[in-house]
This record gives sequence, C-alpha cells and structure tokens, in this order.
Amino acid sequence: MGGGGQLTEKGAGRAGGVYTWEEVQSHNSRNDQWLVIDRKVYNITQWAKRHPGGFRVISHYAGEDATEAFTAFHPDPTFVQKFLKPLQIGELAATEPSQDRNKNAAIIQDFHTLRAQAESEGLFRARPLFFCLHLGHIMLLDILAWLMIWHWGTNWILTLLCVVMLTTAQAQAGWLQHDFGHLSVFKKSRLNHLLHKFIIGHLKGASGNWWNHRHFQHHAKPNVFRKDPDINMLDMFVLGSTQPVEYGIKKIKHMPYHHQHQYFFLVAPPLLLPVFYQIDVIRVMITRHDWVDLVWFMSFYIRYFCCYIPLYGLFGSLALITFVRFLESHWFVWVTQMNHLPMDIDHEKHRDWLTMQLQATCNIEQSHFNDWFSGHLNFQIEHHLFPTMPRHNYRLVAPQVRALCEKYGIPYQVKTMWQGLTDIVRSLKTSGDLWLDAYLHK
Repeated sequence: MGGGGQLTEKGAGRAGGVYTWEEVQSHNSRNDQWLVIDRKVYNITQWAKRHPGGFRVISHYAGEDATEAFTAFHPDPTFVQKFLKPLQIGELAATEPSQDRNKNAAIIQDFHTLRAQAESEGLFRARPLFFCLHLGHIMLLDILAWLMIWHWGTNWILTLLCVVMLTTAQAQAGWLQHDFGHLSVFKKSRLNHLLHKFIIGHLKGASGNWWNHRHFQHHAKPNVFRKDPDINMLDMFVLGSTQPVEYGIKKIKHMPYHHQHQYFFLVAPPLLLPVFYQIDVIRVMITRHDWVDLVWFMSFYIRYFCCYIPLYGLFGSLALITFVRFLESHWFVWVTQMNHLPMDIDHEKHRDWLTMQLQATCNIEQSHFNDWFSGHLNFQIEHHLFPTMPRHNYRLVAPQVRALCEKYGIPYQVKTMWQGLTDIVRSLKTSGDLWLDAYLHK
C-alpha cells in the first residue's frame, strides 16, 4: 500500500503522499473525489463545485486518470497549474503504471506525440480572418432580413425569404458560438468567453454557461450513459444495444420504442430547440441565479421584438421567431446526431481518449458545402480529439489521425451526408427492435 492509508480526515490525503491506483479509484463518490493528472494525485472534492466548466464534467473523472481530458480541454495548462497546485495531495507510487484500468500505454503515447506534432505545426493557431468572415456573414444575413421586410413589406414571399435568412443566420451562429465556447479562436480565454456570450446570448438568445456545463460533459464522456447529457432522452428513446435490452428485460415501456424511428420525426427535430432547450435554458439561468447570462438572453429578444413588432405585430413576431426556431432545430438535430447516434452508446468502459472518442464519433465526407452546413462538425472525430483546435485545421490533422487509427486497428468511419442522416433512423429502428425482442421474450 502507498501513503494513501495515512488520512487526516475522510477524502483528504496526506500532502506529499504516495498512492496506488486502487486507492485513487476508491475516491469516486459525490463527496469524496480524487483524480490523477500526469501521475500527480489531486483532491478535487471542494474544487469541483467551483470548476469553471461545471462540477459534473470534472466529477466524471473522479477516481480516474484525467490527463488526456485535462490536456484536451485546457489550451493554457501553465495557467491552470496555479489552481491545481493547492489541490495536489501526492503522486502515484513509482511501481504504479501511468495509465489506469489496463489502458493501452502505446496508444496513449502515440496520441500524445500526434498532439505535440500538431502543436509544433501550428494547427492550434486560429486564423482571425476566417472567424471574422463567419461572424460577418451571420450579421449580414440578420440585418438584410430585417431591411428587406422594412423596405419592401411583409408579403408571404418576402416573409418566407426572411425566415430562410434568419434560420441560416441562427444555425451558423450556433456553429460559431461553438468555436468560441471551446476557446479555439483567441489565445486568451477571456476574449473567447466574451465573444461566446455575445454570440450565444445576443445573437441567439441562449446561455453561455448553460452550454458550457452541458457540452463539456458530452466531450468528456461521449455516448456514456449518465455522463453524456446529449443521450439523456428522458425515456422517450432507447439508444445503442445495451439500454434497449435492459429496458426490455425490466419491462419498461414509457413509449412504444419499436416505433421510435417513426415518432422521432415528430419529437426531436421539430421540438428540441424551440421547446426542450428553450425551457431548459431559462430554468438553468433562474435556478443558478445566472443573471449575466439572463441579461444577454434578454438582449436578443429585446432587439428582435423592437425590430419586428412594428412590422408584424406581437403575434406575428412570435410566430416568425417560432418558425425560425422550428427550422433551425431540424438543421441542428440532423447535423449533430448523424455523428453520434449511430455509434457505440453504452455504460462507462474507462477507455483511453483516442479509443473512446473514435467509438463514439464518425465523420462526414469533406466538401465546401458540408464544411459550411455543419460548421466543420463533419470532422467530428478530429473535433472530439482536439476540441480547442480551430475548425479550419481539422482537415489538416485528419490524415495523421486516420493513420494512427489504422496502426492500432481502431475504426475510423467516414460517411456521405446522406448515409449519415439515414443511419440516425436506422440506428433508432435497430435499438427499438432490440427492446421489443427483450420485452417480449426475456
């Protein structure tokens, strides 16, 4: 045993202690959390509540080696060290491996080398003009949509054209806020956070903190039940190959899951943004007293209604923004789900970073349209491996990632856009059939 047996109080290790993986893994409850970064052991029990990325994302690595996740999420590790140092309680015993739970050390080392090579090639440096042009075309569409109606009137043809322009602006703003939220544009995190709040708050009417706390969990543990909020379907759908069988055996039938590939069209694409997310954003801001984000949120609707009530009236303005949200929701759901929903969805398996991300994500073929339409999330694999990398560099690092995957026999999936979209429905049908078989026969 290491020095972890000498404790002054529950969950507090002796400073300078030496610990085994078994001891670290025993500290993984809500009120007692340790983790390891670069062989150093940290007690994050109290810090987790103050973690800027949210307490859940860091808590998902309690009792584990968080080195790869830490590196992926923090563009300036040196700055973060000043917060980590007071939390350090010791290090791993010299006889302990650097990896936990029998992870492949060769894969981890080769991926570390790949990341270092990408950094040396400047692939983590953003091109400001790229993001300025994207912001410019979003604001231009927003302004032109209003000017067109103000100047030429509110007939049906112009209104539909206005809807198309506003929907495009909203969808593209969604991809752009994603860039700033991942700190992938500016070197200084403060500037990224400021632009993130402006875009997601003032241009879209949502909350930056709500997005951060939800989205970083998805990246930390993609497609892992009870850790990735994006697969928390509130019992409306069963996903993957494990959950349907578990629900079937337990005779859980909140919905006719064998028809989920059909009612998906009526529930997820039309309702996710205008109903589910909108309610959740408001709930989170109020319950967490996030008044700064609430002001940003309100600034969008004040600006929108001041512009459109004189043209359409209150009811017409509400109908217009609801229809825009309805169309944007379809765009968002199909693009984001084609990379994840057909992939492996299961309980925690404690894989290394490369393997975990590749089993939960796939790519869509590269083209200028696909890049623009999906905000470069057609390179979902590269985005998940390097979340702070500017999106215009995904295509440059992709061949190196693919070669590394081939070396270790890890599937690197690339689909056409059509195949990616149809695989969403196919995977839902497969999971629904598994549920029905288990429900009737097990």
